[in-house]
Amino acid sequence: MNDWPEGWSGDNRGSGYGRGSASARPESARVMRQVRRGATPPPGPGPSAPPYGAGVPQQPSYTDGRGYGDDGYDSGYNTGQVYGGAGGGQGPGRQGRPAPNWRRRIKWTAITVVTVLVVTTVGTYFWADSKLNREVDLSKVIERPGAGEGTNYLIVGSDSREGMTDEQKKDLHTGSAEGKRTDSMMILHTGDNGSTLISLPRDSDVEIPSFVGSESGKKYPGTGRHTKLNAAYAEDGPELLVRTIEHNTGLRLDHYVEIGFAGFANIVDAVGGVEMDIPQDIKDKKSGADFKKGKQTLDGEQALAFVRTRYALAGSDLDRTKNQQKFLSALAGQVATPSTVLNPFKLYPTMGAGLDSLVVDKDMGLFDLASMFWAMKNVSGGEGTSMNMPISGSVGGNLKWDDAKVKKLVQELKNDEKVTVSGN
Repeated sequence: MNDWPEGWSGDNRGSGYGRGSASARPESARVMRQVRRGATPPPGPGPSAPPYGAGVPQQPSYTDGRGYGDDGYDSGYNTGQVYGGAGGGQGPGRQGRPAPNWRRRIKWTAITVVTVLVVTTVGTYFWADSKLNREVDLSKVIERPGAGEGTNYLIVGSDSREGMTDEQKKDLHTGSAEGKRTDSMMILHTGDNGSTLISLPRDSDVEIPSFVGSESGKKYPGTGRHTKLNAAYAEDGPELLVRTIEHNTGLRLDHYVEIGFAGFANIVDAVGGVEMDIPQDIKDKKSGADFKKGKQTLDGEQALAFVRTRYALAGSDLDRTKNQQKFLSALAGQVATPSTVLNPFKLYPTMGAGLDSLVVDKDMGLFDLASMFWAMKNVSGGEGTSMNMPISGSVGGNLKWDDAKVKKLVQELKNDEKVTVSGN
């Protein structure tokens, strides 16, 4: 029997290896890695592995049973990690996903929300400001009283039918009269001692003073002529109305706000109606009012009929002004509720309906308008005073103001004092 490696016989020997290879050793001996398990035996006598052939490099020994040789190289075959497989560890060059940085995320979310709110608010402001109809120029009013404490608004409800269709005129019972007249006039004073809302009856007896024509620029001297208050508006518009009120009261008016029939009804509908507690049954063919006593929600058409009704009321125009005060305060309160302010689907239609139909003075800003609505809301909430201009009797069919009470009332308003005067 021949010894290894010289005892091979037949085709397993000589040049038969590798089918004509020039090497005298088997091909497997040249490419197979020498794998040795366990500790490396110490050098000494005994059998040794066959010598390496020419050109075959020394292969690393796996001496610790885990695939690490003297040079620290690991092929990965023992751990299953050659290709980053399921060997329980990370592959070469790979790292785990870092934990989310919540502080950073919260910071950028907050910045985004604030930015959106600021952009929306600024955009809304400029949109709303552009819709204000600043048509009244109070600089044309001459011989004005000195300014006092607080702010005074003249709020006018006109019977303008501008922009209304024949069907709307019929539904709202407005008639088809040309031009426009004042259906209601109120002074709203705001200051540190609360808000005061004072109605000026349209049939109040007043003197028309000297004035400058709003269109012609011509000065018309005063003649001592007396007439109803609403005639001043019909004669030369808002500027003469302001001039007449200031002349007859001695109170300076800082801002002017006017709304017509259609605009009034549109605002009421935009907020979803206004709840009112009607103190008595009311039926008036001229205004279209037909109400039963008690709480009810009025839509735009019903609200307009309610504030215009006077023939069905015992106090006629004086009772009508009281109803107008109650309704406008309730409307302002409805506009200022969170359900309107925080709901864009209600807020923007309400703002659009109101701003499109308001006529204001050239110095009126959105903050002034908001302050006016807030003051009216306070009046309806019991934090202010509502009253009629004090009346002492009548003259020539017109209502005569109580001069002594009016003088005291104006003085309290000028000084922004708590109002002690009572009206009718």
